[in-house]
Amino acid sequence: MKIELQKVLPADIEKRSFEMITEELGERIIPEELAPIVKRVIHTSADFDYYENMKFSPAVAKRIAEALRAGACIVTDTQMAKAGINKKLLETFGGEVFCFMADEDVAKAAKENGTTRATASIEKAAQLDRPVIFAIGNAPTALVRIYELFSEGKLNPQAVIGVPVGFVNVVESKELILSSTMPHIVAAGRKGGSNVAAAICNAILYMMRDGQL
Repeated sequence: MKIELQKVLPADIEKRSFEMITEELGERIIPEELAPIVKRVIHTSADFDYYENMKFSPAVAKRIAEALRAGACIVTDTQMAKAGINKKLLETFGGEVFCFMADEDVAKAAKENGTTRATASIEKAAQLDRPVIFAIGNAPTALVRIYELFSEGKLNPQAVIGVPVGFVNVVESKELILSSTMPHIVAAGRKGGSNVAAAICNAILYMMRDGQL
């Protein structure tokens, strides 16, 4: 069997990938302001199910962009998501990324209270003296705690990117966010991941850079 490889320059690989994604999406319609986000998630995961799975509250991409320009930070639940976000570009808008999962005080609080570190890290994030955007790609308990603190009036995030992957309480935690009034981007169902959370953040940052948001 003869295998023919596409001849694509290294600098053009991403561009060609997005062209292929657009071609394969065909006549499926994505709102113009959301298409770069959905396509970047598909590019990251090679999974076209995200066309159906991605759920957006009204004007959420614009809200996130405005929050970042106004000094909001991003809080993630994994070092992988933090590493994947384009921090150099984020810094040009005055933002930064935090992940508290490995902090000693978070580990101590989780042990003392019998919770997950993700839960404790959200409680620490709630004490920040600046607006927060959450990008959760791994821990459903993080989404649950965000929902609880919001319901108690102790946390009011600028937006929640809720895309944890897995089985136990993953679907349910996402449904909590979808049922709330918090601005959100959620990958409904079991699929997601830290790479997806970072991809969503980056898609919005690139839209900001290019004057689309």
